[in-house]
Order: sequence, then C-alpha cells, then structure tokens
Amino acid sequence: MQGKNKNFSTLAIHHGYDAQANQGALTPPVHLTSTFAFETAEAGGEMFAGERDGHFYSRISNPTLDILEKRIAILEDTEAGLALASGIGAISSTMWTLLSPGDEIIVDKTLYGCTFSFLHHGLGKFGIKVTHVDLSNHELLNDVISDNTKVVYFETPANPNMRLVDIEAVSKIAHSYNATVVVDNTYATPYLTQPIKLGADIVVHSATKYLGGHGDLVAGLIAGPKDIVTEIRLYGMKDMTGACMAPFNAMLVMRGLKTLELRMDRHCQSAMRVAKMLEANPAVEKVCYPGLASFEQFELAKKQMTAFGGMITFEVKGGVQAGINMMNKLQMIQRAVSLGDAETLVQHPASMTHSTYTPEERLEHGISDGLIRLSVGLEGVEDILDDLQQALNSIVSELPAYNVDTSASGKSQKASKKVTMK
Repeated sequence: MQGKNKNFSTLAIHHGYDAQANQGALTPPVHLTSTFAFETAEAGGEMFAGERDGHFYSRISNPTLDILEKRIAILEDTEAGLALASGIGAISSTMWTLLSPGDEIIVDKTLYGCTFSFLHHGLGKFGIKVTHVDLSNHELLNDVISDNTKVVYFETPANPNMRLVDIEAVSKIAHSYNATVVVDNTYATPYLTQPIKLGADIVVHSATKYLGGHGDLVAGLIAGPKDIVTEIRLYGMKDMTGACMAPFNAMLVMRGLKTLELRMDRHCQSAMRVAKMLEANPAVEKVCYPGLASFEQFELAKKQMTAFGGMITFEVKGGVQAGINMMNKLQMIQRAVSLGDAETLVQHPASMTHSTYTPEERLEHGISDGLIRLSVGLEGVEDILDDLQQALNSIVSELPAYNVDTSASGKSQKASKKVTMK
C-alpha cells in the first residue's frame, strides 16, 4: 500500500501487512518466540553487526511488533516506530539515549506524575539538569535555552490540567539551538495532532490509553527519524531499560488502532457535550477543555488539533472535599486512573496520578488540589451526563439559593442570592 494515498483509518487497519504473504491470515500472526534461528552462522553474525536485516532476539525486534511499529510511524507521518513495554518505558528509553551527564533537558511546567518523578529522581541524580519552563508561553523558552540544552520535552494537552503548547513555535526555537524536540502525544493521538508535521522530532505515547483503547494492556510507542529510533532501540531499550513489548500486547494495540478513528470521534463528540454541561452547572467552579470558547488557548487548540479529545478537568465549588464527595456519588462512572478506555473514568490527580509531586510542587506546576480529571468514555452520552448531574446535584442539594435542573441537558437556573459554598 502507498501510505500517502490512503486515509487514516485505512492505514491503521492495513499498513505494513500482506495477508497473502502469511498464508491468507487476515490478522497478523502473533510470534510468541524469544529467539530466532539463523540460516547460517554468517547470517547471524551479520545481523548482530547490523549489516543485515533480520530478527534475532525479541528484546530487540519481533515480526509482530514490526507491523505495529510501521503503523505508528505512518500514522505519525515519520520514518520509524518502536514498541515498548509501557509509556514510561518509551520516555525513559528515549531520554537515556539522547542525554548524557552534564546535559540539560528543558521540560514544560506540567507533566504526568511518573514522568516528573523519572526526570527528577532518575535523570536528575545522574548529573542531567532538568529545567521547567511554562511552555504555554513559548517566548519564555528563549530566556533559558542554551547550547547545553539537548532536549525540549512536553505534553500537549498536558496531563492533568489540559494546558497546550504551540508545537511549531517551540520547535523553531529549540532547533535554533540544535535541541531535539520530544512530544508526548498520548492525549491527542495521531488522529487529532501530528507533532512531527508541526516540527517536533520524536513522539512518544502511552499506548495503554487511546491507542489500545480497551483498558486491557500496558504498552508504549515511539515514532521519529529512523536513525534516532534505531539508536533508542539498540541503546535506550536494549541496554538501558529492557522495556520491550510482548508480542501479544502488540497484537492488542493493533486491534485498538483499527477502531481508533471511530472511537476518537465518539470520545470528542461526547466530551464536548459533557464540558458544556459542566460549564453551565452551578456546582462547578471551573472547566478546562480545549474545545470550549472559554478555554484560554482555544485559538491554539483550533490551530493544531483536528478535534479536542476526550479529556476534561474541572473543579467543583466547596473545595477538595466537595470534589471527593461528588466522585463518591457517581454510580456508572468509574473511579480509576488511566484514560482513553471505553469506560468513563474519573480520578483526583493530587492524591493519585500526580501524588509524586509534593503539595508545594503541585501548586508551582499548576495542579490544584481540587482538580478532578475526567476521561469521557464510549457509553451513551446521556448516561454520562445523567450520572455527573446527579452527583453534582448532591453537592448543592441543601443550598436553597440554587434551583438545579436535574435533566441530562444540564441547564440550570441560579437564584439572585449569592451563595458561599462551605
């Protein structure tokens, strides 16, 4: 197949595999083998020396993973892909390859908790300088970047507070100092944003999330130029982390990719309705969703995203405990970490996914204690709205100043009397 002539879903379903070359098997075989036999001793030596293509050990490559790697590369519009055991395995393998003691990595102000922990507890203690900058204002990068900066890394949208980074603007600045730009594209997926088209060098994913899509696997993916991805494969993954993906998980991720376009369309449509309902609800203090006109970076979202994703954050009036109480009132929506599943999931970052930050660090990095993260799933949107509405109603049910409409439309009338939430 000529990838440039096919649309996203066609590539996600067909790219890199020929059924007729595999005895007509419609689904790629799962190669459950740790090692591979060589035709001759010389052939094996040539493979180890990098002089001949071929598989010789599944920690390094495997035919099933090879198809998945080709698919993530074509979907991200780049040369090569690499499958790994987890999202943090993808991130750590990349960083151990690109950075050495004495180098600097500039990262955004807001990061996933385990990424933050790896940078400071891993890279930091091995002599790599970690500098945080609010990359939502890309001009600030000019104030700190130097010839010693080897990597600029960020998520967009950021986990958990949904802040965006202008990929094109940051990449231009970074490249003027010969720094490599690495973007975590987990939230957006290649269906909504293709960072490499906008100037980034490498993309990393937690394939556990939207790419897998069913909450039944843990996996990571990398996409980028062939020379860099090969180096990450043979050094960062093979020697430093050993974070190789199991062939069975590769099969599950490829299954997820087949429906990614359909699922993301539904996630996005439902999330927009949920975000609008939350914004109109008198119990909600603030909503962050890139598709809302009230979102501070709405214009940037329209520029670099084809749609706005399935992730929402919000805060309820009454503070942390009110938010916890609301979460505990949910009946269908599941209290669980992770995201991108068929099920709608809700969690409290300060005590869960971002608890690796100290309270002071969370405050500094824009993660409020009252923040609630919602991953909008694939259930009927009316059921999602109804569950959220009844849980929110429980917060204000004893406040006479509010007349709350409990219908799924989420419309509400606010009385003229000002109410202080206790």
